[in-house]
Amino acid sequence: MPSDQLDFITNKYFVLLNDLSAQTPAKWGVMNPQQMLEHVTDFFNVSADKLQLKLVTPEEHLPKYLEFLYSEKQFRENTKAPVEIIGEAALPERCASIDIAKEELRQSVDNFVNHFKGNHPNKTLHPVFGWLDFEQWVRLHYKHVTHHSRQFGLL
Repeated sequence: MPSDQLDFITNKYFVLLNDLSAQTPAKWGVMNPQQMLEHVTDFFNVSADKLQLKLVTPEEHLPKYLEFLYSEKQFRENTKAPVEIIGEAALPERCASIDIAKEELRQSVDNFVNHFKGNHPNKTLHPVFGWLDFEQWVRLHYKHVTHHSRQFGLL
């Protein structure tokens, strides 16, 4: 279990987010800070089985995606989720403020951890990476949140 990654996701990431404001410029991509937080929240909701998306990756490609998951490789700048998942453009903001978006993200991270407490054999479906257990989700969430932290100059 990558406990340092879990600690980053559940603690250190939120310390970094203290420096994120609605005006923080992105180094790449089309999302503003609040859209990014809501996007990350959505994927924590997927991992906690609160939001279900269908698998878009052909089964024969899943081993390559899992290989990436266990590698030290990071998501590249401008990595885009498949259009089937998020559409062509950044989604409109749904929260009234960036502070509320941060609170929703905190709740979704807590829901993720609680979903898997005592249920480590359980898996939930990621639309690109397939069925993932808690450890695999931690690895993926770590890559995802550090990617977006770099996007907004937080790392």
